[in-house]
Amino acid sequence: RRERLHRDRAGKRRAGRRRLMNIPEIIVRKREGHPTTPQEMEALLRGLLSGDIPEYQISAWLMAVLFRGMEADETAALTRIMMESGEVLDLSDRPGVQVDKHSTGGVGDKISIPLAPLVASAGVSVPMISGRGLGHTGGTLDKLESIPGLRTDLSPAEFRSVLGKTGFCIASAGENLAPADARLYALRDVTGTVPSIPLITASILSKKYAAGVDALVLDVKTGSGAFMRDLEDARELARVLVAVSERMGKRAVALVTSMDQPLGCAVGNALEIAESVEVLTGGGPEDVVELTLALGAEMLAVAGVEEDRAVGRDLLAERIASGAAMERFEDWVAAQGGDPAAVTDPGKLPRAPVCVAATAPEAGVLAAIDTAEVGLAANGLGAGRAKVGDAVDPAVGIVFHARLGDVLEEGDPFAEVHARTADDAAAATARLLRAVRLCEEPMEARPLVIDRGAPGVA
Repeated sequence: RRERLHRDRAGKRRAGRRRLMNIPEIIVRKREGHPTTPQEMEALLRGLLSGDIPEYQISAWLMAVLFRGMEADETAALTRIMMESGEVLDLSDRPGVQVDKHSTGGVGDKISIPLAPLVASAGVSVPMISGRGLGHTGGTLDKLESIPGLRTDLSPAEFRSVLGKTGFCIASAGENLAPADARLYALRDVTGTVPSIPLITASILSKKYAAGVDALVLDVKTGSGAFMRDLEDARELARVLVAVSERMGKRAVALVTSMDQPLGCAVGNALEIAESVEVLTGGGPEDVVELTLALGAEMLAVAGVEEDRAVGRDLLAERIASGAAMERFEDWVAAQGGDPAAVTDPGKLPRAPVCVAATAPEAGVLAAIDTAEVGLAANGLGAGRAKVGDAVDPAVGIVFHARLGDVLEEGDPFAEVHARTADDAAAATARLLRAVRLCEEPMEARPLVIDRGAPGVA
């Protein structure tokens, strides 16, 4: 009897809340282009997390947002509510400005791995929350976990401890960091509402600012390997990310960068760790080095360490040349349980047993690469996942030898496939051949850094 009374009272409380907040009315108003108030958004998200509001109603509201959009103030309110739906780390006792970097995702994008220790070695605190790969893009956490023993699932106390020891930390968000984002993203993923700029903005910023950062540098990708393939869409996303950050009292700057070809040569987890080590020890592909220095200079600027980007680049280059950045990386690997020997000697990283060259079918200039297809080819080898929960093979992947604009002769190797089996290698090679286009005329790739958005200062 007591259980029945408890259920009845709980039902009445839920019904009372539903009467106070008419959910269909909120959906209709958004569908007609009117803003959703902060109070209404908080009710929607609380109802989603508690189960009081069914997922189909939240999904209908998400679809209305997709078609009608949100103003910057409305997006900022949503971001703050999502951020405060779980634990918000307080890093105010840490010295200096806490700076993170976020990329909207791409193929071969391993920039966070050399960037965080490099910037930390220059005196900036970098608490970095990263994600896993999904779809055609790789994930920083998957790459790092190819280092034997390294953990990225840290508790808040462990996160703070590593940050205190090494000046930077790279870890997963954890279940209690912006939990509303995880629930909303799961619905967006199955309802076709992922490509909404306000929802993308709130998803990115809620997790970042829940981790206690004061400033954020954003790398918004555009091109054949990006989620935002259209340049104007990427520019709009960069603008909104900075504007919403400003409304939340944070300093932010956004670079719009090209993802018309894989970033660097390596696509695949251990392969990208090895390439990151090359950068930290003074080598590495030119584009990876260039973007690492460009983003690093922006992080020094928003942290107030060095406002002059050219001077900041020189400072970071010196930290690489002196060995300070690599030493910081080794210390961090050990602090998160990894084996530093696997980064000082990348030969100790996981290796695939089969290596096959992909060769040019004819002579010509490499005119275009369907970079998303390259990412999917790597995923087909096991380097990524099609859905959350899929296992990832740390050893497999693709290494590109050719860049856009290069002249190839028939039979020249343009890429190398690292696979578990010969059949897997053959399937990936066939996919790579479909992903590249050769032409007769010389061509020039667009610049790596296309735009720089002015910083927002609260």
